Amino acid sequence: MLNIAEICTGTRALGPGLRAVAWTQGCPFRCRRCVAPDWIEDRPARVMSPAELAAALLTDPDVTGLTFSGGEPMEQAAGLAETARLARRHRDLTLICFTGYRLGDLRGRPGPEVLLDEVDVLIDGRYVDVLDDDRGMRGSTNQRVHRLTDRLDGADFQTGPRRTEIRVSAERALLVGVPSGAARTAWQQVVARP
Repeated sequence: MLNIAEICTGTRALGPGLRAVAWTQGCPFRCRRCVAPDWIEDRPARVMSPAELAAALLTDPDVTGLTFSGGEPMEQAAGLAETARLARRHRDLTLICFTGYRLGDLRGRPGPEVLLDEVDVLIDGRYVDVLDDDRGMRGSTNQRVHRLTDRLDGADFQTGPRRTEIRVSAERALLVGVPSGAARTAWQQVVARP
């Protein structure tokens, strides 16, 4: 079973094309100024099977890619790998994954290795707020973009402008994307309101 903090479909803020995103609950890193502090604590959120998550990610028929973020996806790597495999049985999808771990530290570990086998682009390394240059899909310049396949070779993950969406419903507001400094400030003002 997977412990999922949030799901978003139909976004263009976390990779090329129209994407569906799953954020995992729980992260061991506790990066300063983390964009998702509510998803750090390892507590039950939305518990679901890989098949249930795959179905939820595929609700938009126009989605062409998946993005896994968190929390820390590598803490639930085997279940996310199964999710990706199940989703790809229905549609040809690319997969981007963010992790605070370094790729070299993940290689050879059974859970992460099966997820890495599914990933097209891995963005690795912990977020360091003083190294945030407001460019690309990595949160800070110490993070590295690893193209594990050639499926997203034309995409600029390092220098392009950031895209951010704020999705508001009756229950919550959701920040989607790697926010620029201005977007982060606006978001903090939104969530600080009573």
